[in-house]
Amino acid sequence: MAAQLQFRDVTLGYDRHPAVHHLSGIVNEGALIAVIGPNGAGKSTLLRGLVGILKPLAGTIDRGGIDIRDIAYLPQIAEIDRSFPISVFDFVATGLWRRAGLFGGLKRRERGMILEALAAVGLNGFESRTIGTLSGGQMQRMLFARVLLQDARVIVLDEPFNAIDASTSADLVTLVERWHAEGRTVLAALHDMEMVRAHFPQTLLLARSLVAWGPTAEVLTADNMRAARRMCEAFDDAAEPCSEQAPSQAA
Repeated sequence: MAAQLQFRDVTLGYDRHPAVHHLSGIVNEGALIAVIGPNGAGKSTLLRGLVGILKPLAGTIDRGGIDIRDIAYLPQIAEIDRSFPISVFDFVATGLWRRAGLFGGLKRRERGMILEALAAVGLNGFESRTIGTLSGGQMQRMLFARVLLQDARVIVLDEPFNAIDASTSADLVTLVERWHAEGRTVLAALHDMEMVRAHFPQTLLLARSLVAWGPTAEVLTADNMRAARRMCEAFDDAAEPCSEQAPSQAA
């Protein structure tokens, strides 16, 4: 496969404090990649850099000519202001901004697409509910519906299965696998190692710096996970030990 995204010695951070150091690597077109690592490893920072929310402190991110607007981004639920008085229908409709424009009216076809996206994630009948009334799982379904409407070549998901029930996770994993089968490039920050093993053929293990990147079975080793934990702790001598979810075969 051809390279679609490239990180060239990229350093990302906040207020000149690096959170991801000197990352280099290639994401091939159509890849399905899990981004994993201890808490505080820089996973969300990396994804925010990829979608253009953060500019690199050093190095470059080559998106292969893809406009940032053609990258669909699903943030963590904590980043969504659930107190904002917007309906589920109107929130999901923002996935059509590139097609209809920020102030463009929704025609019958677009309204039908929104309803189809809601049906695809199991939110029939939720159109008029405000987003603040949704459960965690319903919120994630709504965010996936917006991504569906964006119809993007590259999809970036930040903790898309965090704190939701098994049934919702299974439904949403099916959507991720569908995008992969369609040849879209998908990167997802994840904590569940069993899900990574079962559904993600490639894995990027991060601990502020790159630990390993390649086929999932080769990355998720006990040695790599221990190295990631040590690297994370080494960045701050006063920090509490970073949490780690070890692979199932770790001794």
